[in-house]
Amino acid sequence: MAQPTEHLAFKAALARGLVSRRGFMAGIGGLGVAGALSSCGVKGRNPGARGAAATTPVAKAAQDLSASEKVINWSNWPEYIDVDDKTQRRPSLDEFTKKFGIKVNYTEDYNDNDEFYAKVRPLLAAGNDTGRDVWCSTDWMVARLIRQGFAQRLELANIPNHKNIEDSLVTVEFDPGRLYSMPWQSGFAGIAYNPKATGGKKVESVDQLLTDPALKGRVTLLTEMRDTVGLVMLAMGKKLETFTEADYMAAIDELKKAKDAGQIKGWTGNEYTKPLASGDTAACVAWTGDVVQLQADNPSLGYVLPETGCTLWSDNFVIPAMAKHKKNAEVLINYYYEPAVMAQVVDYVNYISPVRDTKQILEKADPDIAKNPLIFPDEKTLSRAHVFRGLTSAEETKFNAAFSELTAS
Repeated sequence: MAQPTEHLAFKAALARGLVSRRGFMAGIGGLGVAGALSSCGVKGRNPGARGAAATTPVAKAAQDLSASEKVINWSNWPEYIDVDDKTQRRPSLDEFTKKFGIKVNYTEDYNDNDEFYAKVRPLLAAGNDTGRDVWCSTDWMVARLIRQGFAQRLELANIPNHKNIEDSLVTVEFDPGRLYSMPWQSGFAGIAYNPKATGGKKVESVDQLLTDPALKGRVTLLTEMRDTVGLVMLAMGKKLETFTEADYMAAIDELKKAKDAGQIKGWTGNEYTKPLASGDTAACVAWTGDVVQLQADNPSLGYVLPETGCTLWSDNFVIPAMAKHKKNAEVLINYYYEPAVMAQVVDYVNYISPVRDTKQILEKADPDIAKNPLIFPDEKTLSRAHVFRGLTSAEETKFNAAFSELTAS
């Protein structure tokens, strides 16, 4: 079990004030993930600021058409909601529409935080509707949206299930009290590999990813800076909660060496899953939920949280400025905070639930999922998880520039 100070960092992490984003992704007797994090401590993906200050800009609001237009436009990451494998429909969304009479236009067009932000920022900055009523951003991106006045404050009277947030996720650095965001799922970033492509060799360390000749040209890393650079810094013996600029740049140098040597095939968002499954990619940095899902069809796929440590993050519901169906979106968020509904989602996507009592439900409905330490982490699993510390605006600009230069083709 990690030392108390590390646990405290953990609590802040899963609470996602300070880390980056998602994938595929399993308990602690009766406590659930956040309960364990609350007692042991944890943090989340990474805000670019030190919290939502009292001077947070007020996001522009459009006339809410929820009463007359029973629709919600929701953007989310790929493979991040329950799906009926036979019909390819999304049962929880169908149940929502049946219950509330609100149609959900669900689009899987959120593949990378920065890429998505680049699409919506011009509209938000101009005070225009993005065409979306809600989406799910990683902690650090939520911090940016709040800081820039691009995220609307939630009307908690429309979200009574707000009370069901796991305690350790309520008080986060970037959104104290969860007034602008609510967590959708949390997870880890680790290493995935396809034994058929590695000749049966296990890939269990960042050093293997970056230097093993047998993997040359068949390794992909994530475009999520905090996950990729975070894993490298951990492998170098640095602490993500307290690293310096010199530590960060040293990790960039290690990644550049690997790139220049031809070790790295490319940089990906969620699109690493198919090449990994087919063997075109031998090994990669991957999100737990993605790999747990892939393993359902291909049990031979390997996944490890490096002994040197892994990153921990959350993705969060956000209602953007000028959204036309804000109340409808709040009804949707409230719906997913019903433990039985969230359990249905977690049972499929295999990420860490932010809602109380989901583990108890899955212990009866799907015991194997309830026992999976990547979905309901135990103390040993949590002891490897670390949080990428919060960045100042200047650091975020400088660090992103260095990483962007590295990942440019």
